[in-house]
Amino acid sequence: MNEAKRVIDEFNKERDWSQFHTPENLAKSISIEAGELLECFQWNNEFDKQELVEELADVQAYCIMLAEKLDVDLEQIVLDKYKKNAKKYEIEKAKGNSTKYNKL
Repeated sequence: MNEAKRVIDEFNKERDWSQFHTPENLAKSISIEAGELLECFQWNNEFDKQELVEELADVQAYCIMLAEKLDVDLEQIVLDKYKKNAKKYEIEKAKGNSTKYNKL
């Protein structure tokens, strides 16, 4: 992930775009790009893998930028969240079941 962070940072610095990357704007951009990712499946389950991968990369890039802006370690916050999820979704109750944790 360090190389991706470096490339994104360099790209934005060269264009003087960091000034526009407020947490609010980055969160909006994540949502917009996630919508474009979902658009790959708009009418059926068939999709263009290259288009899907590019939209996924856009979502990931904005997530990386937001994590950097908030000064949080993206990997660590994901690991921390999954520790919480493991408690919410105990294997015995959740295995093979898509029900939300508060309804298990």
